[in-house]
Amino acid sequence: MDLRRLKHLVALADARNFGRAAKACHISQSAFSRSIQSAEEELGLQLFDRGNAEVRCSAAGTFVVERARKLLFENHCLERDVSLYRERLIGDLAFGVSPYPAATLAPQLLQEIRRHYGAVKVRVEVNNAQYLLARLRAEELDFYIADVRSVPAVQDLSIQRIGQAMAGLYVRPGHPLLDATQPLTRDTLAYGLASAQVPESVLKLLAAQLQHPPSQPLPLAVECDDLHLLKSIAMHTDTVLACAEVGVQQEVAQGTLVRLSLTDTPPIYSDMGIVSLKGRSYSLMAQLAVDFLADMAAPSRPPA
Repeated sequence: MDLRRLKHLVALADARNFGRAAKACHISQSAFSRSIQSAEEELGLQLFDRGNAEVRCSAAGTFVVERARKLLFENHCLERDVSLYRERLIGDLAFGVSPYPAATLAPQLLQEIRRHYGAVKVRVEVNNAQYLLARLRAEELDFYIADVRSVPAVQDLSIQRIGQAMAGLYVRPGHPLLDATQPLTRDTLAYGLASAQVPESVLKLLAAQLQHPPSQPLPLAVECDDLHLLKSIAMHTDTVLACAEVGVQQEVAQGTLVRLSLTDTPPIYSDMGIVSLKGRSYSLMAQLAVDFLADMAAPSRPPA
């Protein structure tokens, strides 16, 4: 079966409608319907159940479409690698970062690229891990950097852990908690916590430390993927900022933010890693970027 027909099968599985799938494939609906029918005849299987509302994969269709996706992905990777090999391109770079790596690792990587590879075009997306994962699977990113605890354990992803960034709770100078004799972690709830999107495992740890009911989600007063905005809120209100140490180094040195000394807070850290699609090779530029990030984060890398 040719790749064009495999693309039609995947398009129909995704669109669940002959008209929408044909439009996505840029062919007429009649030609698209003939292609699907020919595929079913060639395989001797009914791949789709045609309902009144929408088209769904049959059990056989689910089996075939899953393998078709893999073949199409491998073909796309082959075309990309051959192009890079033939043209000997260093390749442009598109990568994603969650908020804390955006404030710490990304600037150093971009400085390195601009110093030594000025002709390379770089696109950086700063967002939460869920958004970056969707962009990675759409093959719009070469890789992304995030807390690996927020990455689902699925077969199509490759994860390279690069280091741990210790974190803490920070407030403005003169905050009421700084005057408390022995402030506890749960005391911060009265002022509201602000943070970037936090992995579920970390939220559960914090909830237990805050003696928060396990049946209720931990209340974050402000959840935002813009670290500069989060720091501004903490510096001008009584909101408590949860942040990686490296993300607030400048503010702590200038005295505009102060780390809370809490007697019962367990070690909080971001477990950083590079996430990519398994089986997809990097361009030369992407490989250089990944190697640079791994070397830069090596001092904070936890033992294997």
